[in-house]
Amino acid sequence: MVTKKQILDLVDEYITEKNALPWDMEEDWVAYSGPFFDSDEYMAAVDSLLDGWLIFGKKARDFEIEFPKYLGKTQGSLTNSGSSANLLMVAAAVKQYDLTPGSKIITPVVCFPTTINPLLQHNLHPVFVDVTLPDLNLDLDQVESLLEADPDIRGIMFAHVLGNPPDMDRLMSLVEKYDLLFLEDACDSLGSTYDGEKLGSFGAMSTCSFFPAHHMTMGEGGFVATNSKSDSIAVASLRDWGRACYCNTLKPGSVMKGSACGDRFKNWLPGMPEAVFDHRYVFASVGYNLKPLELQAAMGLEQLKKLPIMDEARRKNYALLDIIFSKYKEFFHLPEATEKADPCWFAYLLTVKEGAPFSREEFVRHMEGARIQTRSYFSGNILAHPGYSHLRTQQAFPVADIVTTNSFFLGTFAGIRAEHLQYIEKTVDTFFSELAVKV
Repeated sequence: MVTKKQILDLVDEYITEKNALPWDMEEDWVAYSGPFFDSDEYMAAVDSLLDGWLIFGKKARDFEIEFPKYLGKTQGSLTNSGSSANLLMVAAAVKQYDLTPGSKIITPVVCFPTTINPLLQHNLHPVFVDVTLPDLNLDLDQVESLLEADPDIRGIMFAHVLGNPPDMDRLMSLVEKYDLLFLEDACDSLGSTYDGEKLGSFGAMSTCSFFPAHHMTMGEGGFVATNSKSDSIAVASLRDWGRACYCNTLKPGSVMKGSACGDRFKNWLPGMPEAVFDHRYVFASVGYNLKPLELQAAMGLEQLKKLPIMDEARRKNYALLDIIFSKYKEFFHLPEATEKADPCWFAYLLTVKEGAPFSREEFVRHMEGARIQTRSYFSGNILAHPGYSHLRTQQAFPVADIVTTNSFFLGTFAGIRAEHLQYIEKTVDTFFSELAVKV
């Protein structure tokens, strides 16, 4: 019989040989992001799968215990995606902080859809603000004006832009002054800090994403972090169908080893107080099934070991891209870290200046034609999209409109090596040398 060790040794050999293949400049793309794996992640996933425990188990719980500190929190819940993390954060906030239908939440009009979708899905009212150049963070002047004018605004929710926060001193002073609920989307910000404090540590709850494009990945995955035990229990319950039992959190995979409360069979049902019922199947709220697979957590535990390496690579690649594009700063709004911030850059953000002798489309087509991946800055103005047309008003968002037509980014992840950056520089220089001939 083939042993597990033989299988894992073959996985190790295959991935090691695959990763050693050279980059072919004539055929291969320079990806803007992707998983930074060696054989450790694959072996952990296969090992977990062969163990036969497929759903949320001990490794998932181990990850939940280890990860919150990376967002400056004490506890939290692992879920199947960053989008699910935002959904759970808002669902728990509605339950825990008495957000009634129509409650107003400030959010930037430039976003990724899953930052505002949970607000809409829970009948909350997004109050949109524009963003500022070059950072594309929400305009705090507009935020303050709205708060002064409308005492019914209950909260604020936004994502730090590619790891770079707004002025958090000013933001948090507004949160305190107007008694706001701050829901912090840190999905692009793992490893970033403001004034020495981790992004993710400022909100009542915060989220992170483990999609392959993000700072670390387990294929898909997300996290909701908090310092509140009651908030954490609410999130975990909503993630697990809305069930009341904590056993899946405290004793994952222990269905046949007793329960966390030690008293499974009891009169748990208020609607039938005479019935003795299994607490594992008592449902306290209307929830979802947004649990991750155990093998995702196994991969995530290996990724945590590599975070310092991946963090250093992102910072280094950002600095090298900044050297490349600083030569052409007359044409671009270049990214700038907010004062007091130390971003672990998700990407290198560029906005073509109005009046430049080329368009974003022309530059991006040139880069993509050379097999260098680019990405628009998420939605641009989300209200320009067909799915959100019903939210449009007469309010203008001029910077958001510029972002929609002029902003894009290049990758900074650890898979981008020196040879890729040299190729990027050559491709960028070629564009501007040809441009000079044209103009």
